[in-house]
Amino acid sequence: MEQGRSTARARGRTPNVTRQSWWGRLWSPFWAIPVACSIAAVVLGVGLPQLEEALDVNLPYVFQGGPDGARGLLGTIATGMISMTGLVFSITMVILQLASSQFTPRVLGGFLESRITQFTLGVFIASFVFALAVTRSVRGEYGNTGEFVPKTSVTLAFLLVLASVGCFLAFIHHITTSIQVSHVISRIGDRSLELAEALYPGTEEDEGTGLGPTWSPDPGTPRVAVSTEDVHGVITQVDYERLVELARGLDVVVLIDREVGQFLAEGQHLFRVWGTEQLEEADRARLWSTITLGHERQMHQDVGFGIRQLVDIAERALSPGINDPTTAVKVIDELHRVLRHLVRRQSPSPYIADEDGRVRVVHRPQSIEGHLSLAVDEISHYGEGSVQVPRRLRAMLEDLQDVALDRYRPRLGQALERLAEPTGHAVSDSDAGADHRGGEGPEQGGDLPGSRDVRARA
Repeated sequence: MEQGRSTARARGRTPNVTRQSWWGRLWSPFWAIPVACSIAAVVLGVGLPQLEEALDVNLPYVFQGGPDGARGLLGTIATGMISMTGLVFSITMVILQLASSQFTPRVLGGFLESRITQFTLGVFIASFVFALAVTRSVRGEYGNTGEFVPKTSVTLAFLLVLASVGCFLAFIHHITTSIQVSHVISRIGDRSLELAEALYPGTEEDEGTGLGPTWSPDPGTPRVAVSTEDVHGVITQVDYERLVELARGLDVVVLIDREVGQFLAEGQHLFRVWGTEQLEEADRARLWSTITLGHERQMHQDVGFGIRQLVDIAERALSPGINDPTTAVKVIDELHRVLRHLVRRQSPSPYIADEDGRVRVVHRPQSIEGHLSLAVDEISHYGEGSVQVPRRLRAMLEDLQDVALDRYRPRLGQALERLAEPTGHAVSDSDAGADHRGGEGPEQGGDLPGSRDVRARA
């Protein structure tokens, strides 16, 4: 095989976004922090009274009542905390329903990732569980058992109530601000811009004018497709560093045939491995371990998903049932921030080289041209009858033309021309290079550089 080398190594570098660690995946579910708080409350509620009884230490400023007083206080705490937990959970469900109907169902992940909501539920549940656990340690005034009141534990239960009040106030403030449309749009824009800065860091000057590493197989090069029969989902993350290491160890080139954010059905192949006629099952499993599949797109390596959420909010605002063009203009302003960064950057190279400069992975990065089409086409279509939306889109595109690299200016010029046409709203597939393969995947498309040559030789 011909292996491309380059003096401009940055063009063939691994994408500057690492895969989410197992520790991050452990704490990402909504229930993780509440469960951890509950387990800690059980351990503390059982262990602390035993430690108090063993040390027999009487600290100042702690609960000074007897067994009946301790049971009454702990019972009140348990009853109140479980009621407040139900209230917080109910408010959260209402907020999720409002966000889904007012904005788009795709923004629910951002609400569920809120640490304030998770910690509030965790502290409330922990207070309830801790009060019940301590109650079993209170002895005296009935039966034949000796009297014992875990005064420090009862005091700690009271302090947990105070912490719950603070968490509840923070939760109410968070809910009242997070449901505001300007906050939702700004949060999605900030996350998209942060991810865009990591995935598209280099300008044309930074990358240099030299060609980066390229690759194409020689005629007759053996290859094998890697597919699976028992999994499906959306590609949310790719561990590029590990994939390069695996390809280097096998002395092969791995082609990833789908972008991050696209849907993979059972039986579809994702990899094509060039340089071998047969791949061991263990090697196939290691290849699949570099890919994370999910039920929905996520903002780990998928800038297009952030743009998709913003566009969906604008489309819903422009629908006849809502008719809120001002919200659509706010979305355009946020898209302007993200696109202004993107049009001054080069699209990532599809070729990733190892330390020796040999191409080991060929992938499909989301193109900046695709992001432009996604951000403009649908909003211009649904906002054609509005006064504000076409005007704001035109101002955005004119500003982007002033700062964009030369390669993006023709696309921006075409978008401006379509805005001036009374009947033309969307870009055709041939114009935008869009790849509408169904599902909820990225709206970018087009072939990899050299991929047509690869299929021709195959």
